[in-house]
Amino acid sequence: MLRIKKLDIFILKSFCLLFTGTFFICLFIFMMQFLWRYVDELVGKGLEMTVLAQFFFYSGLTLVPASLPLAVLLAALITFGNFGERFELLAMKAAGISLLNIMRPLIVFIAFVCCLSFYFQNVIGPKAQSKLWTLLLSMKQKSPEVDIPEGVFYDEIDGYNLYVKHKDRKTGMLYDVLIYNFDKGFENAQVIKADSGRLEMTADKQHLYLHLYSGEQFENLKSQNMNQRNVPYRREAFTEKHAIIEFDSDFNMMDEGIMSNQSNSKDMRMLQASIDSISHRNDSVGRSYYNDAVGNVYRIGNVPNHSDSLKLKQEALAPVNIDSIYRSGTLQDRQRWLSAARNRAESTSNDWNFKSLNLTQSDYALRRHQTAWHEKITLSLACMIFFFIGAPLGGIIRKGGLGMPVVVSVLIFIIYYIINNTGYKMARDGQWVVWMGMWTSTAVLAPLGAFLTYKSNSDSVVLNADAYVNWFKRVMGIRSVRHLFRKEVIIDDPDYRRLPADLEALSRQCQAYAESRRLKRAPNYVRMWLKTAIDEEMEGINERMEVLIEEMSNTRSIHLLNWLNNYPIIPVHAHVRPFRTWWLNLLCGLCIPVGIFFYVRIWIFRILLSKDLERIVTTNNEIIQLIPQLDNKNN
Repeated sequence: MLRIKKLDIFILKSFCLLFTGTFFICLFIFMMQFLWRYVDELVGKGLEMTVLAQFFFYSGLTLVPASLPLAVLLAALITFGNFGERFELLAMKAAGISLLNIMRPLIVFIAFVCCLSFYFQNVIGPKAQSKLWTLLLSMKQKSPEVDIPEGVFYDEIDGYNLYVKHKDRKTGMLYDVLIYNFDKGFENAQVIKADSGRLEMTADKQHLYLHLYSGEQFENLKSQNMNQRNVPYRREAFTEKHAIIEFDSDFNMMDEGIMSNQSNSKDMRMLQASIDSISHRNDSVGRSYYNDAVGNVYRIGNVPNHSDSLKLKQEALAPVNIDSIYRSGTLQDRQRWLSAARNRAESTSNDWNFKSLNLTQSDYALRRHQTAWHEKITLSLACMIFFFIGAPLGGIIRKGGLGMPVVVSVLIFIIYYIINNTGYKMARDGQWVVWMGMWTSTAVLAPLGAFLTYKSNSDSVVLNADAYVNWFKRVMGIRSVRHLFRKEVIIDDPDYRRLPADLEALSRQCQAYAESRRLKRAPNYVRMWLKTAIDEEMEGINERMEVLIEEMSNTRSIHLLNWLNNYPIIPVHAHVRPFRTWWLNLLCGLCIPVGIFFYVRIWIFRILLSKDLERIVTTNNEIIQLIPQLDNKNN
């Protein structure tokens, strides 16, 4: 027990150190991405360091749950990759400790991380979200600092447009100043041109104090008569002019109450209460709209005058014919009826458009609260899922450091982000059921984690590239080529006197097999799925050929080795049924599209096998002619 406890401590220490580092790296990356989205709200507004510190602090708290899954994945990949690269994982397995037992202390730790993630989302996250978005809205309302550039018009001051040709950075003087004042409207615009000037902020930071020197002012005066062609104006030349412009540059914090109805500022208890209340309200409003539609909107309303009511009463005695009523009226009555019907239709359309918009907004708010409720669980559970993906992958890849693990973890997280974001948007927009959209990423990645854990625990070659290359070659019929080289040490020389007879016997066996099986002819589709899947005769031919090749590879002759490389590598099971289980083959044969594919594939491999047998016979004949020369040299 003491050995296992020390091993658990070693594994926890190795993982926790990496997890701490990767967590802060991931948090920094997410914060930079968040900052890039709102950089326009921060730059150029002269915000104090306390405001910026609050922004980074609250954004960091809100991004902790998003950073934890990626940090767990990356730390697990690096940790178990280091174990595999340093053969520590192999030593643990050699000592009889399975992968699940190795992961056991980390599973407990990751369960604690999941609880911590849920705590951040349910307790700390809503408060941080409320303060963060209140701070962001306050930043958006703050006016930017006045920093007038040279050579372009500056329009950051409401109602004004300023142009400065040259600016002295040391003294703050502005030269060749042109000001357009639209504060009183476009018709009463003021245009000021000055040789120089200075712009200062008042002590209360509520106004701008403008000093202008040596210039002119042009101002339109509002016309008293709309039909008057000439608009009066006023022109003024000045040596020195002073003006005060209203400009609030102070930072004013908004009330946090504006975020009280937002889903991201509520915990699960408040979300559930809001979901119940919104659902009840939607049901009540929908029932009320339905009653209005059935009881009031489509009933015939009040008739405008007595003559029309008399006609309707007369028509009510018999089935109502709208066309006959319309034809019985005068031209003035028809125009009045059409106008009333159009007004009534437009009023009804506007009313139902408003009701539809109201219901749409209510349903959207309900789905936002439901998605926020599910997200607190799925994002916490993602830490455990990513651990069961990262740890087995690290044990399979066996590469530590920040190279391959970073690439693999980023690819997996991108896949998770795409699936999760797609499901979230589908659930939020009402395209999918809410629980289905929010749990899609979990349903996709959880089986992947279980599969990788099972394969890594059984030491499977699931990520061995050679295994997939060989499988692809087998499927596509690509043959491998022999590469025999001269051996440096030869213990037993080939028996050149016996080999010709063995080669001739092998050739006769190959020819007899090819004639009896008729490999170049198309096989019978029905018999192919019913007969046995093992071709023992072909296995015997291949085994006999490999024994002869192994014996002749002990030769010292380069010419013989070159001829031995001409022997094919035969896939002895490719020309028979694809599966060894009879019911799978029968099912494959009954499924016509799949059966046709395997039927064509087996036919191709039968033709290739026929060519291989001819190649074996040709190579045997060439070696039989070469053996007497080799025997004479040895003698």
